Amino acid sequence: MELAALEPKVSLILHDDALTVNERLTLVCELLQSEVTYYDWVGFYFKNGDKRELKLRAFAGEPTDHDTIPFGKGICGQVAESNANFVVPDVKAQDNYIACSIYVKAEIVIPLFVNGENIGQIDIDSHTPNPFTEADERFLEYVNAEVAKILS
Repeated sequence: MELAALEPKVSLILHDDALTVNERLTLVCELLQSEVTYYDWVGFYFKNGDKRELKLRAFAGEPTDHDTIPFGKGICGQVAESNANFVVPDVKAQDNYIACSIYVKAEIVIPLFVNGENIGQIDIDSHTPNPFTEADERFLEYVNAEVAKILS
């Protein structure tokens, strides 16, 4: 599916005030995981209060033991500190990588900003080597901008 075609669906879910924020985040994860063939695991991590760690808040895909990630650890923890997108075409080539599944070949993590502050991120794992393009980055930045609107 063309990523841009998912944008209206993402917005519709996120702006459904009949649902809780967590329900909306989970539905977005489920939509992306089911509609994009190489998005095998989709999750939102958020900063845990004043602690230097991320907590998993919503996801779609196989359950993970990594529901808390310290800043600086793995791809997600690095994005929490760098405030920058991180695209990993081959997770085996990364020294600072937390393996969630033996099947994961690639990962993309995009920070989520509210009022200029990095408060979380969307994390996508793929079983396909090197699947992510600039189009994925732009699309996931759009998703995060829409999420930010319901959190601010």
